[in-house]
Amino acid sequence: RRQQQQRQQGRQGQQPLGTMGISRDSMHKRRHTGAKRVSIRKKRKFEMGRPPAMTKLGPKRIHQVRGRGGNLKYRAMRLETGNFSWGSEVCTRKVRVIDVVYNASNNELLRTKTLVKNCIVQVDATPFRQWYEAHYGIKFTGAVAKKKDEKEEEEVKKSKHVLAVRAARQKNRTLDPLLEEQLKSGRVYACVSSRPGQSGRCDGYLLEGAELVFYKKQMEKKKGKKKE
Repeated sequence: RRQQQQRQQGRQGQQPLGTMGISRDSMHKRRHTGAKRVSIRKKRKFEMGRPPAMTKLGPKRIHQVRGRGGNLKYRAMRLETGNFSWGSEVCTRKVRVIDVVYNASNNELLRTKTLVKNCIVQVDATPFRQWYEAHYGIKFTGAVAKKKDEKEEEEVKKSKHVLAVRAARQKNRTLDPLLEEQLKSGRVYACVSSRPGQSGRCDGYLLEGAELVFYKKQMEKKKGKKKE
């Protein structure tokens, strides 16, 4: 009978009986001893929860959500760019997010290309490569070919001061071989450190060193399981 009532109410456009909103209260949970709690009040607005943003890759679309106290949250529905930092070189650039490649928490989020905090993404390496080449005065051999529209830069004469500064930088220059390969290929692995569903931004940092090695192993493991 109850199911029939719910169906009828659903057809009439009314909210069916027994439907519940998302709640963050702890009154419905048992005590640490295992005893059931008796609810002493109805739900409250300050215990309310909201559905997840499930931010996808695509043209920027952000919704404003009013929170408690009139504070605003910025719920990113779709994002395609973000500020990513190269920690060891202290260089931050706004780059295009190309793909979501790994998520430790849920494979479904990887399949649907959902942007969440701490997911691993591939970003465009061109801004970082251009900065590195200008900063150290070197060229990456075997880098991705330039587009036809882009004109080759003419060699400009450098002052002695600029040449001396670059020579000094070369003395302490070290670049991770794995990261160098990625810069040449045009795509770099990065980790998202912001919360797109809360701040409306997709910012993060480039993976390097032991962290890059770890995540590359994890991705290879998943690829191996798929083949099997």
